Amino acid sequence: MSLNDDMIRVANCSGFFGDRIEAAREMVEGGQIDFLTGDYLAELTMLILWKSAQKNGGGYARTFLMQMEDVLLSIKEKGIRVVSNAGGLNPAGLAKEIGSLADKLGVSLNISHIEGDDILKTLPDLMESGYDLAHLDTGVPLKDAGTSAITANAYLGAFPIAAALDEGADIVVTGRVTDAALVIGPAIHKFGWKSDSYDELAGAIVAGHIIECGAQACGGNYAFFKEIPGLEHPGFPIAEIYQDGSSVITKHEGSGGAVTKGTVTAQLLYEIGSADYLNPDAIARFDTIKLNEEGKDRVRVSQVKGLAPTENIKVCINLLGGYKNSVTFLLTGLDVNEKAKLAESTFFGALGGKDKFDSVDVRLINRVGPDAKTNEEATSELRVTVKDKDPNKVGRAFSDAATQMALSSYPGFHLPAPPSPGVPYGIYWPALIPKDLVIPVVHMGEDKSFPLPHISSDLPYIPTETNPSNTYPDFGPTRKEPLGLIIGARSGDKGGNANVGFWAKNDDSYLWLESFLTIDKLRELLVETGDARTGLKITRVELRNILALNFVIVGLLGEGVASSVRPDPQAKGLGEYLRGRLVDIPISLIR
Repeated sequence: MSLNDDMIRVANCSGFFGDRIEAAREMVEGGQIDFLTGDYLAELTMLILWKSAQKNGGGYARTFLMQMEDVLLSIKEKGIRVVSNAGGLNPAGLAKEIGSLADKLGVSLNISHIEGDDILKTLPDLMESGYDLAHLDTGVPLKDAGTSAITANAYLGAFPIAAALDEGADIVVTGRVTDAALVIGPAIHKFGWKSDSYDELAGAIVAGHIIECGAQACGGNYAFFKEIPGLEHPGFPIAEIYQDGSSVITKHEGSGGAVTKGTVTAQLLYEIGSADYLNPDAIARFDTIKLNEEGKDRVRVSQVKGLAPTENIKVCINLLGGYKNSVTFLLTGLDVNEKAKLAESTFFGALGGKDKFDSVDVRLINRVGPDAKTNEEATSELRVTVKDKDPNKVGRAFSDAATQMALSSYPGFHLPAPPSPGVPYGIYWPALIPKDLVIPVVHMGEDKSFPLPHISSDLPYIPTETNPSNTYPDFGPTRKEPLGLIIGARSGDKGGNANVGFWAKNDDSYLWLESFLTIDKLRELLVETGDARTGLKITRVELRNILALNFVIVGLLGEGVASSVRPDPQAKGLGEYLRGRLVDIPISLIR
Protein backbone atom coordinates (compact mmCIF):
# COMPACT_ATOMS: atom_id res chain seq x y z
CA MET A 1 0.00 0.00 0.00
CA SER A 2 1.41 3.39 -0.99
CA LEU A 3 1.84 6.17 1.51
CA ASN A 4 -0.35 8.23 -0.81
CA ASP A 5 -3.08 7.19 -3.22
CA ASP A 6 -1.80 9.55 -5.92
CA MET A 7 1.86 8.54 -5.56
CA ILE A 8 4.05 5.44 -5.77
CA ARG A 9 7.56 4.98 -4.43
CA VAL A 10 9.81 3.19 -6.92
CA ALA A 11 13.26 2.23 -5.64
CA ASN A 12 16.38 1.10 -7.47
CA CYS A 13 18.78 -1.59 -6.22
CA SER A 14 21.16 -1.98 -9.17
CA GLY A 15 22.69 0.28 -11.78
CA PHE A 16 24.76 -2.33 -13.61
CA PHE A 17 25.66 -6.02 -13.65
CA GLY A 18 28.03 -6.12 -10.68
CA ASP A 19 26.50 -3.45 -8.46
CA ARG A 20 26.27 -3.78 -4.66
CA ILE A 21 24.58 -7.07 -3.78
CA GLU A 22 23.25 -5.79 -0.44
CA ALA A 23 21.37 -2.92 -2.07
CA ALA A 24 18.17 -4.94 -2.58
CA ARG A 25 17.95 -5.80 1.10
CA GLU A 26 18.85 -2.22 2.08
CA MET A 27 16.04 -0.80 -0.04
CA VAL A 28 13.44 -3.34 1.11
CA GLU A 29 14.29 -3.01 4.80
CA GLY A 30 15.25 0.68 4.88
CA GLY A 31 11.78 2.18 4.60
CA GLN A 32 8.52 2.29 2.66
CA ILE A 33 8.63 1.42 -1.06
CA ASP A 34 6.05 0.02 -3.46
CA PHE A 35 8.29 -1.23 -6.25
CA LEU A 36 11.88 -2.44 -6.34
CA THR A 37 13.64 -2.11 -9.70
CA GLY A 38 17.07 -3.18 -10.86
CA ASP A 39 18.93 -2.30 -14.05
CA TYR A 40 21.58 -4.83 -15.10
CA LEU A 41 21.96 -4.32 -18.84
CA ALA A 42 24.30 -2.12 -20.83
CA GLU A 43 25.46 -2.57 -24.40
CA LEU A 44 28.57 -4.32 -23.09
CA THR A 45 26.54 -6.50 -20.72
CA MET A 46 24.71 -8.18 -23.59
CA LEU A 47 28.09 -9.36 -24.88
CA ILE A 48 29.11 -10.55 -21.40
CA LEU A 49 25.87 -12.50 -21.07
CA TRP A 50 26.39 -14.04 -24.49
CA LYS A 51 29.81 -15.27 -23.36
CA SER A 52 28.30 -16.72 -20.18
CA ALA A 53 25.55 -18.42 -22.17
CA GLN A 54 28.19 -20.17 -24.29
CA LYS A 55 29.76 -21.56 -21.11
CA ASN A 56 26.82 -22.51 -18.91
CA GLY A 57 23.61 -21.74 -20.81
CA GLY A 58 22.56 -18.98 -18.41
CA GLY A 59 22.49 -15.71 -20.31
CA TYR A 60 20.97 -13.75 -17.40
CA ALA A 61 22.31 -11.77 -14.42
CA ARG A 62 22.88 -14.39 -11.74
CA THR A 63 23.56 -11.72 -9.12
CA PHE A 64 19.86 -10.85 -9.28
CA LEU A 65 19.06 -14.30 -7.92
CA MET A 66 21.39 -13.65 -4.98
CA GLN A 67 19.59 -10.40 -4.27
CA MET A 68 16.17 -12.05 -4.50
CA GLU A 69 17.18 -14.77 -2.07
CA ASP A 70 17.81 -11.98 0.44
CA VAL A 71 14.42 -10.31 0.03
CA LEU A 72 11.75 -12.72 -1.28
CA LEU A 73 10.24 -13.28 2.15
CA SER A 74 10.23 -9.56 2.90
CA ILE A 75 8.70 -8.44 -0.39
CA LYS A 76 5.90 -10.97 0.04
CA GLU A 77 5.23 -9.75 3.57
CA LYS A 78 5.35 -6.04 2.62
CA GLY A 79 3.57 -6.30 -0.71
CA ILE A 80 6.54 -4.92 -2.65
CA ARG A 81 6.63 -5.80 -6.34
CA VAL A 82 9.82 -6.24 -8.35
CA VAL A 83 10.63 -5.23 -11.94
CA SER A 84 14.04 -6.00 -13.45
CA ASN A 85 15.74 -6.45 -16.82
CA ALA A 86 18.09 -9.05 -15.29
CA GLY A 87 16.66 -11.61 -17.72
CA GLY A 88 19.16 -10.42 -20.31
CA LEU A 89 19.28 -12.97 -23.12
CA ASN A 90 17.17 -15.53 -21.25
CA PRO A 91 14.28 -14.00 -19.26
CA ALA A 92 12.38 -17.30 -19.30
CA GLY A 93 15.35 -19.07 -17.72
CA LEU A 94 15.65 -16.47 -14.99
CA ALA A 95 11.91 -16.53 -14.27
CA LYS A 96 12.12 -20.30 -13.84
CA GLU A 97 15.06 -19.94 -11.43
CA ILE A 98 13.16 -17.37 -9.36
CA GLY A 99 10.22 -19.75 -9.22
CA SER A 100 12.47 -22.52 -7.93
CA LEU A 101 13.93 -20.14 -5.36
CA ALA A 102 10.47 -19.11 -4.20
CA ASP A 103 9.45 -22.76 -3.85
CA LYS A 104 12.56 -23.48 -1.79
CA LEU A 105 11.77 -20.58 0.53
CA GLY A 106 8.08 -21.45 0.71
CA VAL A 107 6.95 -18.17 -0.84
CA SER A 108 3.97 -18.02 -3.21
CA LEU A 109 4.60 -15.41 -5.91
CA ASN A 110 3.25 -14.66 -9.38
CA ILE A 111 6.29 -14.45 -11.66
CA SER A 112 6.03 -12.98 -15.13
CA HIS A 113 8.59 -12.62 -17.87
CA ILE A 114 8.57 -10.60 -21.07
CA GLU A 115 10.08 -11.70 -24.36
CA GLY A 116 10.11 -10.40 -27.93
CA ASP A 117 13.19 -8.21 -27.76
CA ASP A 118 15.53 -10.91 -29.13
CA ILE A 119 15.46 -10.63 -32.93
CA LEU A 120 18.76 -12.38 -33.68
CA LYS A 121 17.13 -15.23 -35.63
CA THR A 122 15.07 -12.83 -37.73
CA LEU A 123 17.97 -10.65 -38.92
CA PRO A 124 18.45 -12.57 -42.21
CA ASP A 125 14.74 -12.28 -43.03
CA LEU A 126 14.73 -8.59 -42.16
CA MET A 127 17.63 -7.88 -44.50
CA GLU A 128 16.08 -10.06 -47.19
CA SER A 129 12.91 -7.95 -46.88
CA GLY A 130 14.81 -4.72 -47.48
CA TYR A 131 15.60 -3.50 -43.97
CA ASP A 132 19.30 -2.68 -44.13
CA LEU A 133 19.82 -2.20 -40.34
CA ALA A 134 22.25 0.60 -41.13
CA HIS A 135 24.63 1.68 -38.36
CA LEU A 136 23.15 4.81 -36.76
CA ASP A 137 26.44 6.72 -36.85
CA THR A 138 28.12 5.50 -40.03
CA GLY A 139 25.17 4.57 -42.23
CA VAL A 140 26.85 1.29 -43.24
CA PRO A 141 24.32 -1.52 -43.88
CA LEU A 142 24.62 -4.55 -41.63
CA LYS A 143 25.31 -6.81 -44.61
CA ASP A 144 28.56 -4.90 -45.15
CA ALA A 145 29.77 -5.29 -41.56
CA GLY A 146 32.08 -8.14 -42.57
CA THR A 147 31.27 -10.35 -39.59
CA SER A 148 28.34 -12.11 -37.96
CA ALA A 149 25.90 -10.95 -35.28
CA ILE A 150 25.91 -12.81 -31.99
CA THR A 151 23.18 -10.83 -30.21
CA ALA A 152 20.41 -8.57 -31.49
CA ASN A 153 17.90 -7.06 -29.08
CA ALA A 154 15.30 -4.35 -29.54
CA TYR A 155 14.71 -1.86 -26.74
CA LEU A 156 11.15 -2.63 -25.65
CA GLY A 157 9.01 -0.12 -23.82
CA ALA A 158 7.04 -0.08 -20.59
CA PHE A 159 3.49 -1.09 -21.53
CA PRO A 160 4.24 -4.84 -21.45
CA ILE A 161 5.57 -4.40 -17.91
CA ALA A 162 2.42 -2.53 -16.93
CA ALA A 163 0.29 -5.29 -18.49
CA ALA A 164 2.10 -7.95 -16.46
CA LEU A 165 1.50 -5.94 -13.29
CA ASP A 166 -2.15 -5.49 -14.25
CA GLU A 167 -2.39 -9.29 -14.46
CA GLY A 168 -1.16 -9.61 -10.88
CA ALA A 169 2.58 -10.22 -11.33
CA ASP A 170 4.63 -9.87 -8.16
CA ILE A 171 7.92 -10.08 -10.07
CA VAL A 172 8.40 -9.05 -13.69
CA VAL A 173 11.59 -10.16 -15.44
CA THR A 174 12.44 -8.69 -18.84
CA GLY A 175 15.11 -8.96 -21.47
CA ARG A 176 16.23 -5.77 -23.23
CA VAL A 177 13.93 -2.89 -22.39
CA THR A 178 14.84 0.76 -22.10
CA ASP A 179 16.38 1.48 -18.72
CA ALA A 180 13.60 3.91 -17.82
CA ALA A 181 10.88 1.35 -18.71
CA LEU A 182 11.48 -0.37 -15.37
CA VAL A 183 10.09 2.75 -13.68
CA ILE A 184 7.56 3.81 -16.33
CA GLY A 185 5.82 0.41 -16.23
CA PRO A 186 4.82 0.60 -12.55
CA ALA A 187 3.62 4.20 -13.07
CA ILE A 188 1.42 3.21 -16.02
CA HIS A 189 0.01 0.38 -13.92
CA LYS A 190 -0.68 2.67 -10.97
CA PHE A 191 -2.17 5.66 -12.81
CA GLY A 192 -3.69 4.09 -15.90
CA TRP A 193 -1.86 6.36 -18.31
CA LYS A 194 -2.69 5.80 -21.97
CA SER A 195 -0.33 5.55 -24.90
CA ASP A 196 -0.93 9.25 -25.72
CA SER A 197 -0.31 10.52 -22.15
CA TYR A 198 2.92 11.97 -23.49
CA ASP A 199 3.66 14.53 -20.75
CA GLU A 200 3.03 12.05 -17.95
CA LEU A 201 5.06 9.33 -19.67
CA ALA A 202 7.88 11.81 -20.29
CA GLY A 203 7.94 12.72 -16.61
CA ALA A 204 8.30 9.05 -15.69
CA ILE A 205 10.99 8.61 -18.34
CA VAL A 206 13.01 11.35 -16.65
CA ALA A 207 12.46 9.82 -13.20
CA GLY A 208 13.53 6.44 -14.55
CA HIS A 209 16.64 7.90 -16.12
CA ILE A 210 17.58 9.58 -12.85
CA ILE A 211 17.35 6.47 -10.66
CA GLU A 212 18.44 3.82 -13.20
CA CYS A 213 22.14 4.07 -12.35
CA GLY A 214 21.91 3.21 -8.69
CA ALA A 215 23.83 5.34 -6.23
CA GLN A 216 24.91 7.91 -8.83
CA ALA A 217 21.73 9.89 -8.11
CA CYS A 218 22.71 9.89 -4.43
CA GLY A 219 26.20 11.32 -4.95
CA GLY A 220 28.07 8.38 -6.42
CA ASN A 221 30.72 9.46 -8.96
CA TYR A 222 29.73 13.09 -8.33
CA ALA A 223 32.13 15.77 -9.55
CA PHE A 224 32.01 17.75 -6.28
CA PHE A 225 32.29 14.57 -4.22
CA LYS A 226 33.82 16.38 -1.25
CA GLU A 227 30.39 17.93 -0.65
CA ILE A 228 28.72 14.51 -0.23
CA PRO A 229 28.57 12.96 3.27
CA GLY A 230 28.70 9.19 3.78
CA LEU A 231 30.02 8.48 0.30
CA GLU A 232 31.81 5.40 1.61
CA HIS A 233 28.41 3.66 1.51
CA PRO A 234 25.86 5.80 -0.35
CA GLY A 235 22.20 4.95 -0.41
CA PHE A 236 20.28 4.04 -3.53
CA PRO A 237 17.60 6.33 -4.99
CA ILE A 238 13.82 6.34 -4.79
CA ALA A 239 11.44 8.11 -7.17
CA GLU A 240 8.13 9.21 -5.71
CA ILE A 241 6.02 9.42 -8.86
CA TYR A 242 2.73 11.33 -9.05
CA GLN A 243 -0.37 11.14 -11.27
CA ASP A 244 0.75 14.12 -13.40
CA GLY A 245 4.16 12.54 -14.14
CA SER A 246 6.09 14.75 -11.74
CA SER A 247 8.33 13.09 -9.19
CA VAL A 248 10.47 13.63 -6.13
CA ILE A 249 13.87 11.96 -6.09
CA THR A 250 14.92 10.92 -2.60
CA LYS A 251 16.54 8.09 -0.62
CA HIS A 252 15.94 6.24 2.62
CA GLU A 253 16.49 8.37 5.70
CA GLY A 254 19.82 7.65 7.36
CA SER A 255 21.47 6.14 4.30
CA GLY A 256 24.74 7.59 3.02
CA GLY A 257 25.22 10.09 0.24
CA ALA A 258 22.90 12.95 -0.65
CA VAL A 259 20.19 13.85 -3.14
CA THR A 260 20.61 17.44 -4.35
CA LYS A 261 19.94 19.45 -7.50
CA GLY A 262 23.58 18.83 -8.34
CA THR A 263 23.49 15.05 -7.99
CA VAL A 264 20.24 14.87 -9.97
CA THR A 265 21.59 17.18 -12.68
CA ALA A 266 24.73 15.07 -12.99
CA GLN A 267 22.66 11.93 -13.51
CA LEU A 268 20.38 13.66 -16.01
CA LEU A 269 23.45 14.33 -18.14
CA TYR A 270 24.69 10.75 -18.02
CA GLU A 271 24.78 9.03 -21.42
CA ILE A 272 22.35 11.33 -23.21
CA GLY A 273 22.41 12.84 -26.68
CA SER A 274 20.11 15.59 -27.92
CA ALA A 275 17.51 17.59 -26.00
CA ASP A 276 15.03 14.89 -26.97
CA TYR A 277 15.42 11.68 -24.96
CA LEU A 278 13.90 9.09 -27.28
CA ASN A 279 11.94 6.18 -25.87
CA PRO A 280 9.53 3.75 -27.50
CA ASP A 281 6.69 5.02 -25.26
CA ALA A 282 7.25 8.78 -25.58
CA ILE A 283 10.00 11.34 -26.08
CA ALA A 284 11.03 13.38 -23.04
CA ARG A 285 12.20 16.91 -23.75
CA PHE A 286 15.15 17.44 -21.44
CA ASP A 287 15.08 21.17 -22.20
CA THR A 288 11.81 21.45 -20.23
CA ILE A 289 12.81 19.72 -16.99
CA LYS A 290 12.46 21.85 -13.86
CA LEU A 291 14.34 20.93 -10.66
CA ASN A 292 13.58 22.26 -7.18
CA GLU A 293 14.98 21.23 -3.81
CA GLU A 294 12.06 20.60 -1.45
CA GLY A 295 14.16 19.79 1.59
CA LYS A 296 16.98 17.56 2.69
CA ASP A 297 17.49 14.77 0.15
CA ARG A 298 14.35 15.71 -1.78
CA VAL A 299 14.47 17.10 -5.33
CA ARG A 300 11.23 17.66 -7.23
CA VAL A 301 11.27 17.01 -10.99
CA SER A 302 8.40 18.67 -12.83
CA GLN A 303 7.06 20.37 -15.98
CA VAL A 304 8.55 17.77 -18.33
CA LYS A 305 7.04 17.99 -21.78
CA GLY A 306 6.56 14.88 -23.87
CA LEU A 307 6.31 14.17 -27.57
CA ALA A 308 4.86 11.23 -29.45
CA PRO A 309 7.44 8.48 -30.02
CA THR A 310 8.85 7.78 -33.44
CA GLU A 311 7.70 4.83 -35.53
CA ASN A 312 11.07 3.13 -35.18
CA ILE A 313 12.59 1.13 -32.37
CA LYS A 314 16.28 0.94 -31.56
CA VAL A 315 18.12 -2.35 -31.85
CA CYS A 316 21.39 -3.19 -30.09
CA ILE A 317 23.37 -5.64 -32.22
CA ASN A 318 26.66 -7.13 -31.08
CA LEU A 319 28.93 -8.49 -33.78
CA LEU A 320 31.79 -10.90 -33.19
CA GLY A 321 34.68 -8.61 -34.08
CA GLY A 322 37.43 -11.15 -33.59
CA TYR A 323 40.01 -11.56 -30.85
CA LYS A 324 42.33 -9.14 -29.10
CA ASN A 325 45.23 -9.15 -26.68
CA SER A 326 47.36 -6.53 -24.98
CA VAL A 327 50.77 -6.32 -23.39
CA THR A 328 52.21 -3.45 -21.37
CA PHE A 329 55.94 -2.72 -21.15
CA LEU A 330 57.09 -0.66 -18.16
CA LEU A 331 59.78 1.92 -18.89
CA THR A 332 61.60 3.62 -16.03
CA GLY A 333 63.83 6.67 -15.72
CA LEU A 334 65.96 7.97 -18.60
CA ASP A 335 65.43 7.74 -22.36
CA VAL A 336 61.79 6.64 -22.22
CA ASN A 337 61.06 7.45 -25.87
CA GLU A 338 64.12 5.54 -27.09
CA LYS A 339 63.31 2.57 -24.85
CA ALA A 340 59.79 2.53 -26.25
CA LYS A 341 61.05 2.51 -29.83
CA LEU A 342 63.40 -0.38 -29.08
CA ALA A 343 60.68 -2.37 -27.32
CA GLU A 344 58.20 -1.82 -30.14
CA SER A 345 60.60 -2.73 -32.95
CA THR A 346 61.93 -5.79 -31.10
CA PHE A 347 58.47 -7.02 -30.18
CA PHE A 348 56.93 -6.75 -33.64
CA GLY A 349 60.11 -8.04 -35.23
CA ALA A 350 59.69 -11.26 -33.24
CA LEU A 351 56.03 -11.46 -34.24
CA GLY A 352 56.62 -11.03 -37.97
CA GLY A 353 55.62 -7.36 -38.26
CA LYS A 354 52.56 -5.22 -37.64
CA ASP A 355 51.01 -6.14 -40.97
CA LYS A 356 50.42 -9.63 -39.65
CA PHE A 357 47.47 -8.35 -37.58
CA ASP A 358 44.13 -6.86 -38.58
CA SER A 359 44.64 -3.96 -36.20
CA VAL A 360 47.50 -2.61 -34.06
CA ASP A 361 47.35 0.15 -31.45
CA VAL A 362 50.51 1.39 -29.67
CA ARG A 363 50.28 4.01 -26.89
CA LEU A 364 53.11 5.51 -24.86
CA ILE A 365 51.90 6.93 -21.56
CA ASN A 366 54.64 9.11 -20.08
CA ARG A 367 54.82 9.79 -16.37
CA VAL A 368 56.89 12.40 -14.53
CA GLY A 369 60.28 11.48 -15.96
CA PRO A 370 63.82 10.73 -14.77
CA ASP A 371 63.86 13.10 -11.79
CA ALA A 372 60.64 11.79 -10.26
CA LYS A 373 60.40 11.67 -6.48
CA THR A 374 59.33 8.02 -6.44
CA ASN A 375 60.08 4.94 -8.51
CA GLU A 376 56.41 4.68 -9.46
CA GLU A 377 56.26 8.24 -10.80
CA ALA A 378 59.33 7.57 -12.92
CA THR A 379 57.70 4.57 -14.65
CA SER A 380 55.93 5.04 -17.98
CA GLU A 381 53.85 2.52 -19.91
CA LEU A 382 54.02 1.31 -23.48
CA ARG A 383 50.69 -0.38 -24.20
CA VAL A 384 50.38 -2.55 -27.29
CA THR A 385 47.01 -3.95 -28.36
CA VAL A 386 46.39 -6.14 -31.39
CA LYS A 387 43.20 -7.50 -32.94
CA ASP A 388 42.68 -10.29 -35.44
CA LYS A 389 39.99 -12.68 -36.59
CA ASP A 390 42.44 -15.56 -36.00
CA PRO A 391 42.63 -16.25 -32.23
CA ASN A 392 46.01 -17.96 -32.63
CA LYS A 393 47.68 -14.77 -33.85
CA VAL A 394 46.74 -12.87 -30.70
CA GLY A 395 47.06 -15.78 -28.28
CA ARG A 396 50.00 -17.00 -26.25
CA ALA A 397 52.43 -16.58 -29.14
CA PHE A 398 51.74 -12.83 -28.93
CA SER A 399 52.23 -12.45 -25.19
CA ASP A 400 55.09 -14.94 -25.04
CA ALA A 401 57.05 -12.76 -27.46
CA ALA A 402 57.04 -10.03 -24.82
CA THR A 403 58.20 -12.36 -22.07
CA GLN A 404 61.09 -13.60 -24.19
CA MET A 405 62.47 -10.06 -24.34
CA ALA A 406 62.98 -9.95 -20.58
CA LEU A 407 66.80 -10.30 -20.58
CA SER A 408 67.59 -8.95 -24.02
CA SER A 409 66.05 -5.52 -24.45
CA TYR A 410 66.05 -2.07 -22.84
CA PRO A 411 67.44 -1.47 -19.32
CA GLY A 412 64.90 -1.88 -16.54
CA PHE A 413 62.67 -4.15 -18.62
CA HIS A 414 59.67 -5.50 -16.71
CA LEU A 415 56.02 -6.30 -17.29
CA PRO A 416 53.15 -5.58 -14.88
CA ALA A 417 51.41 -8.91 -15.41
CA PRO A 418 52.15 -12.38 -16.81
CA PRO A 419 51.24 -13.24 -20.42
CA SER A 420 47.57 -13.82 -21.10
CA PRO A 421 45.57 -15.51 -23.86
CA GLY A 422 43.61 -13.51 -26.38
CA VAL A 423 39.92 -12.86 -25.74
CA PRO A 424 36.96 -12.42 -28.10
CA TYR A 425 35.64 -8.89 -28.51
CA GLY A 426 32.38 -7.54 -29.84
CA ILE A 427 31.49 -4.65 -32.12
CA TYR A 428 28.50 -2.58 -31.10
CA TRP A 429 26.08 -1.92 -33.94
CA PRO A 430 23.08 0.35 -33.20
CA ALA A 431 20.27 0.34 -35.75
CA LEU A 432 16.58 1.14 -36.19
CA ILE A 433 13.67 -0.92 -37.45
CA PRO A 434 9.92 -0.21 -37.59
CA LYS A 435 8.15 -0.92 -34.32
CA ASP A 436 5.58 -3.22 -35.87
CA LEU A 437 8.34 -5.73 -36.64
CA VAL A 438 8.94 -6.28 -32.92
CA ILE A 439 6.11 -7.88 -30.91
CA PRO A 440 6.56 -8.03 -27.12
CA VAL A 441 5.04 -11.10 -25.46
CA VAL A 442 3.95 -11.14 -21.81
CA HIS A 443 4.19 -14.53 -20.09
CA MET A 444 2.23 -15.10 -16.89
CA GLY A 445 3.76 -18.30 -15.58
CA GLU A 446 3.71 -21.36 -17.85
CA ASP A 447 0.00 -21.35 -18.74
CA LYS A 448 -0.78 -17.88 -20.02
CA SER A 449 0.88 -15.55 -22.48
CA PHE A 450 -0.26 -12.79 -24.79
CA PRO A 451 1.33 -10.45 -27.35
CA LEU A 452 1.20 -6.70 -26.82
CA PRO A 453 2.05 -4.94 -30.11
CA HIS A 454 3.37 -1.40 -30.03
CA ILE A 455 0.78 1.34 -30.46
CA SER A 456 1.41 3.63 -33.41
CA SER A 457 1.09 7.40 -33.42
CA ASP A 458 0.13 9.57 -36.38
CA LEU A 459 2.03 12.58 -35.02
CA PRO A 460 5.25 13.42 -36.88
CA TYR A 461 8.46 13.79 -34.91
CA ILE A 462 10.15 17.17 -35.25
CA PRO A 463 13.47 17.22 -33.35
CA THR A 464 13.85 19.91 -30.71
CA GLU A 465 16.59 22.42 -31.49
CA THR A 466 18.50 24.42 -28.91
CA ASN A 467 20.67 27.40 -29.73
CA PRO A 468 23.27 29.42 -27.85
CA SER A 469 22.54 32.97 -26.77
CA ASN A 470 23.49 35.80 -29.12
CA THR A 471 24.85 38.06 -26.39
CA TYR A 472 26.80 37.53 -23.20
CA PRO A 473 27.88 39.98 -20.48
CA ASP A 474 31.45 41.10 -19.92
CA PHE A 475 32.73 38.64 -17.35
CA GLY A 476 35.75 40.76 -16.44
CA PRO A 477 39.36 39.73 -15.78
CA THR A 478 40.30 36.05 -15.65
CA ARG A 479 42.93 33.79 -14.20
CA LYS A 480 44.13 30.29 -15.06
CA GLU A 481 42.33 27.69 -12.99
CA PRO A 482 41.02 24.16 -13.53
CA LEU A 483 37.65 24.21 -15.29
CA GLY A 484 36.34 21.95 -12.51
CA LEU A 485 36.86 24.66 -9.92
CA ILE A 486 33.39 25.98 -10.76
CA ILE A 487 31.97 23.50 -13.33
CA GLY A 488 30.80 19.92 -12.81
CA ALA A 489 30.92 17.17 -15.43
CA ARG A 490 29.60 13.65 -15.99
CA SER A 491 30.66 11.48 -18.91
CA GLY A 492 29.92 8.04 -20.28
CA ASP A 493 29.56 5.86 -23.35
CA LYS A 494 26.86 5.13 -25.88
CA GLY A 495 28.41 2.41 -27.99
CA GLY A 496 31.27 3.95 -29.94
CA ASN A 497 30.31 7.49 -28.93
CA ALA A 498 31.16 9.36 -25.76
CA ASN A 499 29.03 11.98 -24.10
CA VAL A 500 30.18 14.55 -21.60
CA GLY A 501 27.77 16.89 -19.86
CA PHE A 502 28.86 20.03 -18.01
CA TRP A 503 26.76 21.94 -15.50
CA ALA A 504 27.10 25.15 -13.50
CA LYS A 505 25.95 25.87 -9.98
CA ASN A 506 24.44 29.29 -10.73
CA ASP A 507 23.14 31.40 -13.60
CA ASP A 508 26.25 33.57 -14.02
CA SER A 509 28.56 30.56 -14.21
CA TYR A 510 26.26 28.95 -16.76
CA LEU A 511 26.26 32.02 -19.00
CA TRP A 512 30.05 31.98 -18.96
CA LEU A 513 30.11 28.22 -19.61
CA GLU A 514 27.78 28.57 -22.60
CA SER A 515 29.86 31.39 -24.08
CA PHE A 516 33.21 29.72 -23.35
CA LEU A 517 32.82 26.01 -24.02
CA THR A 518 32.10 25.93 -27.73
CA ILE A 519 32.68 22.88 -29.90
CA ASP A 520 35.94 24.43 -31.09
CA LYS A 521 37.07 25.01 -27.50
CA LEU A 522 36.26 21.40 -26.63
CA ARG A 523 38.41 20.26 -29.56
CA GLU A 524 41.22 22.40 -28.20
CA LEU A 525 40.91 20.83 -24.74
CA LEU A 526 40.48 17.28 -26.10
CA VAL A 527 43.08 17.08 -28.85
CA GLU A 528 42.28 13.49 -29.89
CA THR A 529 39.01 14.75 -31.43
CA GLY A 530 41.03 16.36 -34.24
CA ASP A 531 40.19 19.49 -36.20
CA ALA A 532 36.77 20.59 -37.37
CA ARG A 533 37.35 19.52 -40.97
CA THR A 534 38.80 16.04 -40.61
CA GLY A 535 38.27 15.18 -36.94
CA LEU A 536 35.50 13.44 -35.04
CA LYS A 537 32.00 14.84 -35.25
CA ILE A 538 30.92 16.71 -32.11
CA THR A 539 27.44 17.97 -31.25
CA ARG A 540 26.49 20.40 -28.49
CA VAL A 541 23.11 20.87 -26.79
CA GLU A 542 22.21 23.75 -24.51
CA LEU A 543 19.99 22.82 -21.54
CA ARG A 544 19.59 26.19 -19.83
CA ASN A 545 16.75 24.93 -17.65
CA ILE A 546 19.24 22.80 -15.69
CA LEU A 547 22.24 25.10 -16.36
CA ALA A 548 23.97 22.46 -18.47
CA LEU A 549 25.62 21.71 -21.80
CA ASN A 550 25.87 18.25 -23.32
CA PHE A 551 28.42 17.18 -25.91
CA VAL A 552 28.44 13.96 -27.92
CA ILE A 553 31.75 12.94 -29.50
CA VAL A 554 30.98 10.49 -32.28
CA GLY A 555 33.42 7.62 -32.68
CA LEU A 556 35.73 8.49 -29.77
CA LEU A 557 35.36 4.92 -28.46
CA GLY A 558 35.82 3.27 -31.86
CA GLU A 559 33.48 0.36 -32.51
CA GLY A 560 32.16 0.25 -28.95
CA VAL A 561 33.32 -0.45 -25.42
CA ALA A 562 34.28 -4.09 -25.98
CA SER A 563 36.36 -3.12 -29.00
CA SER A 564 37.85 0.16 -27.76
CA VAL A 565 41.59 0.32 -27.13
CA ARG A 566 41.43 3.53 -25.11
CA PRO A 567 42.67 3.24 -21.50
CA ASP A 568 39.23 4.55 -20.51
CA PRO A 569 37.03 2.56 -22.93
CA GLN A 570 33.73 3.69 -21.38
CA ALA A 571 34.72 7.38 -21.14
CA LYS A 572 34.01 7.35 -17.41
CA GLY A 573 36.96 9.61 -16.67
CA LEU A 574 36.58 11.92 -19.67
CA GLY A 575 34.61 14.54 -17.78
CA GLU A 576 37.10 14.60 -14.92
CA TYR A 577 39.98 14.91 -17.37
CA LEU A 578 38.37 17.98 -18.91
CA ARG A 579 37.57 19.45 -15.49
CA GLY A 580 41.27 19.25 -14.75
CA ARG A 581 42.28 21.36 -17.77
CA LEU A 582 43.49 24.87 -16.97
CA VAL A 583 41.34 27.55 -18.60
CA ASP A 584 40.75 31.29 -18.21
CA ILE A 585 37.98 31.59 -15.61
CA PRO A 586 36.50 35.00 -14.71
CA ILE A 587 37.70 35.98 -11.26
CA SER A 588 34.18 37.19 -10.42
CA LEU A 589 32.91 33.57 -10.66
CA ILE A 590 35.52 32.10 -8.33
CA ARG A 591 34.14 31.91 -4.82
